[in-house]
Parts: sequence; C-alpha cells; structure tokens
Amino acid sequence: MTDINRFYINGAWVAPQGTQTMPILNPATNRQIGMLMLGDAADVDRAVAAAKAAFESWGFTPKAERRAFLARLLAISEAREEEMAQAITAEMGAPITLSREQQAASGTGHLRAFLDAFDAMDEEETLPNGDIISYEPIGVCGLITPWNWPINQIALKVIPALATGNTCVLKPSEHTPLSARLYAEMIHEAGFPKGVFNLVFGDGPTVGSALSKHPDVAMMSFTGSTRAGISVTRNAAESIKRVALELGGKSPNIIFADADLEARVPEGVFECFSNTGQSCNAPTRMLVERSVYDRAVTLAAQAARSQAVGDPLKEGDHIGPLFDQIQYDRVQAMIQKGLDEGARLVVGGTGKPDGFETGWYVKPTLFADVTNDMDIAQQEIFGPVLVMIPFDSEDDAIAIANDTPFGLDAYVSTADEARALRVVRRLRAGGIHINGRATDYGSPFGGFKQSGNGREGGAHGLTEFYEVKVRPPFQA
Repeated sequence: MTDINRFYINGAWVAPQGTQTMPILNPATNRQIGMLMLGDAADVDRAVAAAKAAFESWGFTPKAERRAFLARLLAISEAREEEMAQAITAEMGAPITLSREQQAASGTGHLRAFLDAFDAMDEEETLPNGDIISYEPIGVCGLITPWNWPINQIALKVIPALATGNTCVLKPSEHTPLSARLYAEMIHEAGFPKGVFNLVFGDGPTVGSALSKHPDVAMMSFTGSTRAGISVTRNAAESIKRVALELGGKSPNIIFADADLEARVPEGVFECFSNTGQSCNAPTRMLVERSVYDRAVTLAAQAARSQAVGDPLKEGDHIGPLFDQIQYDRVQAMIQKGLDEGARLVVGGTGKPDGFETGWYVKPTLFADVTNDMDIAQQEIFGPVLVMIPFDSEDDAIAIANDTPFGLDAYVSTADEARALRVVRRLRAGGIHINGRATDYGSPFGGFKQSGNGREGGAHGLTEFYEVKVRPPFQA
C-alpha cells in the first residue's frame, strides 16, 4: 500500500489542509494499492502564495541558469524512467511495454525537445522598425493534467512553464497520483528553488476550480474533457487569465483506394486500440473509399481479432484494462448505443473478454457500415472501439472528416502526394499523420474547434508561456 498524504509546496512535503481521502486503485485487479489525501481551496491558496513569492526571483533568473536546472532534471528523469513506467502501469493499467516505450519515455523525450527549442530561442529581438521585443514570463501558472497520459501532459506543461521563467501549481489527475508524486520528487532532486514548482492533489470541482478562479494565477493550462475545459475557461474569465486548452478528439483516418491497404488498415486498427483506446488523438473513425471498403473491413476485422488483451505487468503489444469502472461503464454504453443505432458489429461487443472477468477489461470492438451522424461516430468513446465509414470521393471524405465538433488529429493514406497535400490543407485538425507517419517530439500539438486552443511541445509550447513586451531603442 502506498499512501500519499503530503503535498509539495514551497520546496517541502507538507500535510494538506483538506481532509477527504480516496483510494488508489489498480484497474487490472480492482484492488486498492494506496490512499490519497485530497486538498481544498486552502491548499491552493498556500501553493499559489508560494509560487507568487518565488516568481519575484525566478522570473528574473538568467536563461542559462534556468536551463541548467532543466538539464539536471533530464539526467534524473532518465535515471528514474523505469520507476515512472512501473508507477503508470500500477495506477492506470497501461501495459508495461507501452509504459516504458511511450508513457514514461515521453517525459524525457519532451524535455530533450524543449531544451533544443529553448537553446534556439532568443528572449529578445529587434523589429524591422527598430523597436525591441522582449519575451517575458507571465507569472504564476495553474496546470491541470489528465490520467490517460499522465507524465506526457505534466512534461508538456511543467517544463515550458519553468523554462520560460514562470512558477507553477500542478494539479494532476487525482486518479494517477503515483507518477505525479514521483515527478515532484525529481523536481526536488534537481534543486529548483522553493516555490517554483508546487503540487496539490485534489478533484476538479474543488482544487481545479479554486486554482482556475484564483486571482493570483495568471494563466491556466488544462488538458482533459471538453466539458471540463469549458468550466476552467469560465472560471478563468473572472480575472481575465490566459487559458490554453488541449481537449477531446474524434480523429478521422482517411484511406484512399490507392493506399497500401495491407499496411495502413491494420496499422489504423492498432493505433486506435493503443493505450486501450484512451488517447484523445486516436484514429477512431476509419473512412475508406467505397471501391476498397469491403476489403478494408476484412483486413480491419483480421487485425481487431488479433489484438491481444493481457495483464499490464507482462511485456508485449497487448492492451490492458480501461482506467476505471466509470470509463468501463461509458464504453459499454457506447458499444450498446452502436448496436441500437444499427451499425454492423464485426468484432467484439459488450462485456469482458474471456478470462478477464476481474479488472476493467473490454473487448476490442469494430463497427462497420457506420454513418457519421451516429453517436458512435460523433462522441469520444475513449476505449478500443473503431468505426468504419465508406466514402465516394475526395470531397466526400473531407466533408465526413470535418463533420465533427472536434479537430485534434487527422490521418491520411494515399499513394498520391498531390492528393495528400490537397486533403491535408482542407482538414480542420491541428495534427496530421500521413501514410502511417506521425510527427515527433518538438512539434506543436493541439487542436481546432472543440479540441482546444493553443499548442504544446517545442518552440510553440514555450511561446504559450511568454508575455510580449515592446519598447523603443534607448535614446538619451
């Protein structure tokens, strides 16, 4: 049992003011593996006060000194990466191979990319008219991160906030506290000045709201559901905070008839199912040109049937359980909704896979003959559920792809480069994958429409945390 009953505030581990607790559960076994103390508004006040005081010095620390702290954090992150992977597997059920190769690795991957971008970025420049722009920190930043990619999102917020001279208060998901506490330990080990980074555990309605409403917080950066992002934005509006949001998605995967079907279709299935479908940019809508649609359904069915489900502690490419019962119940309800809407169930369905009655495991599920007005094509399911939709032309594919309130990522497969570039230009999404290739660490990540605003990662992620000040050249 791992009990977490201390918050990291002003450079020390302190007892919270809040008195509520919640169990830390392992989603593969349904067993309690610890207990978490939850904070309240008084804990937020304490953390924000510490961050505000620290900003008076950290905000004016030379760039080279800030970089040195980040370099130490990188060395520590690399040394403790296996600890991070084990924590993520225990608290959210990610298979250990995925935790090592992607979940925990994202913390160090993003940090390396941020350091490269930081080195290339000047914090002052001269305009063609002779005026001078300086890029300066905003102040105290409130950071709220989700459970599905816990360290990926913590790194995408904490690192640029600190690099650019801001101080911060992190409220990670209360459901994944083990990885967040470990990250705070690494910050402490790197020797950052007290108050620069603060960690408060708590739920959204209590700690999240107190943080986003706090008058001394200058910026909120939030990743999570669109519903919660709206709440953060409303709370932040009271004090005219800057708000950056990374929200949900229902990403289209457009496959044209000239694409390598034998490669792209199974790849799309496995990409959708990866992390048990709990990724906001997963390609959950496979749009296939009608002339090859039947063949694609056959290939997708073969891939979906081959998708292994397994114990997260075992190495391999299998998927693990969903995160918790609430998520399990939602995914089950959406699968039933697809059946009720008349979609053709090809693989999977409701219930748990054979042999996995304990834990929040679900059957990898494939629906065909879906129309884009069905709920399973419009709503973010956040589970290993793929829907297949035929299209008749390039214009038809683009219209279906864009017919969604979301706009996070989109996927395109074709052998025709000119077509790929035409389609990419017309897709309303922040990130594009082409013929199975995604972007890398250091590129911006974020979406259009209800998938959010702002960008995370690399140089664009750094500039989110800067204010811009302009002045004329000095004249006596």
